[in-house]
Amino acid sequence: MAYRRIWMIAAGLTGAAALGAAAVTARGDAARTRHAAGTLAPGDSSPVVDPDAVAALDKMGNYLRTLKAVQIKAVVTDEEVSLDGEKVQTTNTVDLLASRPNRMRVEVASERQPRVFYYDGKTFTLWAPKLDFYAKTDAPGTINELADRLSDKYNIDLPLVDLFRWGTPESGFKELTAATDMGPSSVDGTTCEQYVFRQDGLDWQLWIQSGDYPLPRKLVLTTTTDDARPQHTSVWTWNLAPSFNDQEFAFTPPAGAHRIEFLDAEKLRALGATGGAK
Repeated sequence: MAYRRIWMIAAGLTGAAALGAAAVTARGDAARTRHAAGTLAPGDSSPVVDPDAVAALDKMGNYLRTLKAVQIKAVVTDEEVSLDGEKVQTTNTVDLLASRPNRMRVEVASERQPRVFYYDGKTFTLWAPKLDFYAKTDAPGTINELADRLSDKYNIDLPLVDLFRWGTPESGFKELTAATDMGPSSVDGTTCEQYVFRQDGLDWQLWIQSGDYPLPRKLVLTTTTDDARPQHTSVWTWNLAPSFNDQEFAFTPPAGAHRIEFLDAEKLRALGATGGAK
């Protein structure tokens, strides 16, 4: 999944400390000049990795790892490309409530596939309200462990969970081929610093809130291996002092709900390799 890969690549990167305000402004002006001149053009043979842009990722990751309880509301827009090259855009909203290390609820509001994910530290439940189906399984003791198990065993990606993965050993600096600080920008009235990055097959832009709370506020991914260059855009609103109780993370089946079982990813792959069960 491209979105997950981005956060894993950036996690744990280190660099020089941020410069003063005047230097930041000058660096942003220089970055815009380099960008306009084609520094980040697809055919550029000498891309630039700005250590200050990498340091900003590290600073953001360090801060995110200090958050114990958080609510994130996101507007997520994706572009799908049809076989004839036509792009179709879909927009979902995501509401995540998390209390580290072991409680989380994520609600995905979608006209096509609304879903709610519940994790209370012991059990994970996925609820499909439009279908009146739910599935549940025993869960490990932390959010990160849960994300890994769901991905490996059931091929399920938890929405927004990669915001919790910064600083893991899975970071890969060598995959980042360009990084540039574009200077100040604004997201929903909040002053941010805009950064652009490049890696094989993917360009991405990240807006990080300025000041004492270096929160990611907006992300744009562009797939460069597809001629249509489809994009994924996420805009995040943060609540760093949410109110909640334990019932927020536990699922109680409503009347008429039907329990089903999760499909094991290995079994699905085996069925695909053999053409399905006979």
